[in-house]
Amino acid sequence: MEQKFVTRREAIARTALAGLLLPMMGAARSLGAEGGGDPASGPPAGPRLNLGLAGYSLRKLPTDAAVAAMQALQIKSISVFRVHVPILLSTPDVCRDAAQKFRNAGIAIASTGVVTLTSREGDMRRAFECGRAAGLSTMAASYKEPPDRDTLLLTERFVREYDMKLAFHNHGPEDKVFPSPFDVWNTVQPYDERLGLCIDVGHSARAGTDPVEAILKCRGRLYDVHIKDTLAGAGDKVDKPVGLGFGRLDIRSILAALIQVGFRYQVGLEDEQEAADPIPGIAQSFGYMRGMLAALAPGQPPA
Repeated sequence: MEQKFVTRREAIARTALAGLLLPMMGAARSLGAEGGGDPASGPPAGPRLNLGLAGYSLRKLPTDAAVAAMQALQIKSISVFRVHVPILLSTPDVCRDAAQKFRNAGIAIASTGVVTLTSREGDMRRAFECGRAAGLSTMAASYKEPPDRDTLLLTERFVREYDMKLAFHNHGPEDKVFPSPFDVWNTVQPYDERLGLCIDVGHSARAGTDPVEAILKCRGRLYDVHIKDTLAGAGDKVDKPVGLGFGRLDIRSILAALIQVGFRYQVGLEDEQEAADPIPGIAQSFGYMRGMLAALAPGQPPA
């Protein structure tokens, strides 16, 4: 009998399709229960993660198109990028109105793309004013230059005044401020706990840091995650982004680590493959992530 082998690409595609079908399957089960049928018994609800999208994935789309794309993809949470909600680049009123477009469409705003801070008090206050106007409780951030103690104390004063978390983002070996999550972790230790991390798993790996190790060690101040896959290796200063499951990263272990630490903030897919036509890549990777999470947390369809 002829035996058919499934290629890795076919297996990933099937996983992605299964993940995309999960919300529809859940809806069908709900409709069946409402129609008088006996609800199927199954395993107890398992842990879940708040899956969302890093708005950088939609960086070439204007705000209205980005909102429409998220609705089509059935993604309900985003960390907004500056082309959609221009934190620090425009006025609080503009940021408030732009953020409301997402909320009116039923999309929660979990955080921002990276807001680049300076040591100037006026610039920093403007960022926090824009963030508050947009209704944010967390902003992903970095600094234009490596911060000294006075800059960190100023930042601490603002997170206390505005009661807002800053999740400092690592950008890999070419980043002169925070190459690795551990650089962030070591920097923020003396300061208010609202100063924390946004771990980018791809840039972490390029910086020679195991993303799973970083998640486990930095759990106490981990407020945002950017999840992606890459063909780049440790020390590479040029990223080589690919869809989830096609690169070097162990996505399953990363998701398992987030479940293990009880991570309750957004896990944001950051798709960097095709900026001009991002929807197919986002759909594949988001479906892969949903399918993987369903296998890790049986009994409860992921967000």
